[in-house]
Amino acid sequence: MSGAEEAGGGGPAAGPAGSVPAGVGTGAGVGVGAGPGAAAGPAAAAALGEAAGPGLPDEAGLAGARQLQEAAVDPDAPPKKRLRAAEAAEAAAAAAAAGSGKLEERLYSVLCCTVCLDLPKASVYQCTNGHLMCAGCFIHLLADARLKEEQATCPNCRCEISKSLCCRNLAVEKAVSELPSECGFCLCQFPRSILERHQKEECQDRVTQCKYKRIGCPWHGPFHELTVHEAACAHPTKTGNELMEILDEMDQSHRKEMQLYNSIFSLLSFEKIGYTVVPPKLACAFVCPNGFDLPCDK
Repeated sequence: MSGAEEAGGGGPAAGPAGSVPAGVGTGAGVGVGAGPGAAAGPAAAAALGEAAGPGLPDEAGLAGARQLQEAAVDPDAPPKKRLRAAEAAEAAAAAAAAGSGKLEERLYSVLCCTVCLDLPKASVYQCTNGHLMCAGCFIHLLADARLKEEQATCPNCRCEISKSLCCRNLAVEKAVSELPSECGFCLCQFPRSILERHQKEECQDRVTQCKYKRIGCPWHGPFHELTVHEAACAHPTKTGNELMEILDEMDQSHRKEMQLYNSIFSLLSFEKIGYTVVPPKLACAFVCPNGFDLPCDK
């Protein structure tokens, strides 16, 4: 017996070249195969071990990594299978790296309103069983039940809700205000508590209008271009007649909008609007002296 065999305790030195010993674990089996998936074995094990999370034991991650290693190291596996194993290892590493983003998504689903499934923007109410409702949906449920002369109920557990039975959840309101949200103009992340102020006062990409809007300038664009536009705006240099024509057009459009508003307001002011569909020939009838019922054309 040679010295190498004595040091290895009679290891499988006489086996065929490239074969994987039966008793070798994952750490020893990684360096045996030569292929694109061989280097991905330790990375896959580490990635899946992290992706398993604190709630799962490390053995589960190692078992998944062992399956990826066997598929990647096996010389008899087709190339597509080895490539898929390497891609799976990369996907596991990416999922482990993006674990912080998933926490925010889980908080969105937990803290959202049970009616509109959106994060509340102001007050948050809860029923006696703890289901959350934003202020708008809560008022809508109470008003809808009042119109139907019914008792308002929670859409989840069907328990009774009212202003006296429900209370605000200040902890959820503060948690929602600290969640990051994306600015609609500059696409940067800000806490929801300061997002509104940023969009109205601080964002350089917010949409703004020219200060000569009152004399007919139709320009609107990002705030950082406002100074350049106002310096080159042609409306301050217009003559009085040109400005009067522009102001007349603005007054006409304003009058049309007010007429539409007044007509809609008058329609909504009616207490009750009812429609009755009656055939015109049967709407009115009188008895003929001869005994026949004849329809009235009036």
